[in-house]
Amino acid sequence: MLFRAIVSVLPGVAAVLVPWLLLRQSLELTYLTWLGLVPIAFGLALFVWCVAIFAGRGRGTLAPWDPPRRFVATGPYRVVRNPMYLGVGSIIVGESVAFGSWALAVYLAVIATLWHLFVVAYEEPALDRQFGEEYRAYRSRVPRWLPNLGGGGRP
Repeated sequence: MLFRAIVSVLPGVAAVLVPWLLLRQSLELTYLTWLGLVPIAFGLALFVWCVAIFAGRGRGTLAPWDPPRRFVATGPYRVVRNPMYLGVGSIIVGESVAFGSWALAVYLAVIATLWHLFVVAYEEPALDRQFGEEYRAYRSRVPRWLPNLGGGGRP
């Protein structure tokens, strides 16, 4: 149980600790601060929703070394395969806007590239091995990063 609790803080490192270390500045309240709260709130809500689904339906955590034991394709996973990463990325976008920080925008570009490489090289093959045809069918109809909200699925 302690292991699972510790794992749950890893996205906080990406979304809170690293941005704080990069910025090390106080927040001046401007209209950008308030505008930045929108993607922060969205990202936090999306992330919490995903963690709840993984714990409840999937019987696991967000960590690659303690993944859900049951395949999860509900909630935000119905429209995009990697909503947790999108949630954390949205938080970083909001912080970049709120602080007016180009450094955070560059950080997001770097970490998004690393996430993509990790997902393609490790997560997807691991899910394919673990869940087989169920995952392959899911992968063929649900996009990796950007949701297809048109309802028609991928061609």
